[in-house]
Amino acid sequence: MAPARVLVVDDSPTMRGLISAVLNSDPDVNVIGQARDAMEARAAIKELNPDVVTLDIEMPDMNGLDFLEKIMKLRPMPVIMVSSLTHRGAEATIAALEIGAFDCIGKPAPGDTRPFHELIDKVKAAAKSSYRYQYMRKPANPAPAANINAVPSDYRVGRKVVAIGSSTGGVEALIEVLKKFPVNCPPTVITQHMPSTFTKSFAERLNRLCAPQVQEATDGARLEIGRVYLAPGASVT
Repeated sequence: MAPARVLVVDDSPTMRGLISAVLNSDPDVNVIGQARDAMEARAAIKELNPDVVTLDIEMPDMNGLDFLEKIMKLRPMPVIMVSSLTHRGAEATIAALEIGAFDCIGKPAPGDTRPFHELIDKVKAAAKSSYRYQYMRKPANPAPAANINAVPSDYRVGRKVVAIGSSTGGVEALIEVLKKFPVNCPPTVITQHMPSTFTKSFAERLNRLCAPQVQEATDGARLEIGRVYLAPGASVT
């Protein structure tokens, strides 16, 4: 199989060089180009037709989220977002996953001895993925609240639990499913393939979009009607 062809987009020359060096260290990955902003990236995508794009969130002129939206509208392809591990970065990354990004990875912290150690595997998975991206943005209207008395009695005593597993690329679909849940849904547990640094922000985003209460799960938490529990990223294997 031919190496995965990657375009690296980041406004920092140092970061572009680091990402390229990490990816090129694997014989199954080939960085075919670099771009420092959305304009250069747009031209490179048209010229090189990469299999995968790594995309920074904070860039001059047009930020990564706006550019991602344009990619998903005009030329959908696997995009891996690169974000600093701040709360603001986490929120932006969750938004990127909702728009259609394949996956996300944090920028290395100072002193990190294995920068981007997960990026090679993510790029390979993205290049091999049969996932078909479809841009869609719907109003975030929660499902109407249901009458608690309409819920079967075995739900109310905790005998029924909904379990959902969602892999890479499933964020948008998961949001659409949960937006249809009533406020008094059965206890629902979810595992979503996502780094541990982002699951808390994702749970908060789901809580704003959905009728039931959504929270990051904690050890020993009681499963209750009308609550959705998202497993912390570190617990997902």
